[in-house]
Amino acid sequence: MKMLSSENRHVSRRGLLCGGAAVAAAAMLPACKDEDKAAAPNASRGRLKQSLVPWCLEKYWKMDALCQVAKDLGCVSVELCDPKDWPTLKKYGLVCAISNSHGFVKGFNTPANHDMCVAKIKEMVDACVAAGCCPSVITFTGFREGIPDDVGAKNTVDGLKKVIGYCEEKKINLVIEMLNSRVDKEMQGHPGYQGDHMDYCIDIIKKVGSPRMKVLFDVYHVQIMDGDVITRIKQYAEYIGHVHTAGVPGRNELDDKQEINYRPIFQTLADVKYAGYVGHEFIPTRDPLQGLKQAVALATV
Repeated sequence: MKMLSSENRHVSRRGLLCGGAAVAAAAMLPACKDEDKAAAPNASRGRLKQSLVPWCLEKYWKMDALCQVAKDLGCVSVELCDPKDWPTLKKYGLVCAISNSHGFVKGFNTPANHDMCVAKIKEMVDACVAAGCCPSVITFTGFREGIPDDVGAKNTVDGLKKVIGYCEEKKINLVIEMLNSRVDKEMQGHPGYQGDHMDYCIDIIKKVGSPRMKVLFDVYHVQIMDGDVITRIKQYAEYIGHVHTAGVPGRNELDDKQEINYRPIFQTLADVKYAGYVGHEFIPTRDPLQGLKQAVALATV
């Protein structure tokens, strides 16, 4: 499948995987039944703070129900949701671990995008401060569109420096996401994305030179592009501001049908004293609650 060219088709993770008919036909699943709760995994028993991601689960649960699922599983966050949803999160005692900002097609690698990106990030930083429930804001390099990698990196550093001082002042982390550019399938890969290697993104972060500038270490994307996941976690622990999970290939459940051995990865995150959040961002292929239970159990170390 070829990547879509419209920015509007890239800017949100939401709704990109489910056709209208499928969404209409999908039943809203209940949260954990009372009799299941005792046997359900409980993320609060582990050292990692776990989070759920709505865009890959909204086919199954509306926000209230998803918050209840998160609560039942011991997760402490539902992330990448809009500020209008944050009062619902608060009702369940949850936070939004990381917020959206600008999209991943038009990012800081293009100077013409700097004003837009800075304005959107400041808007979200202000929302985070006002709500008091969101510690981080996401950002992106953007697509190459003919820009050499070294030029794109310099442009990204220059752009991030225009807003990182604001993040420092407001005590909000700015987290740049690495995405894979190899998989040419909607929301499983992003051909053309410039920040497609961990070393590239880390170099940008070092040149921005702020303790508030971090990387989103998406294990799925890192495995596809770089591998050596555990080594890279240890190498870059101080720069990791957020973590995402999904199985390779397919961006599906963290089960035995995929190639990543997640348990030692979670153990490594705990051992390096990673204090951020782990967001489960996989596309279910079966009962989504069972898939989440499996992921939460693996990450409870």
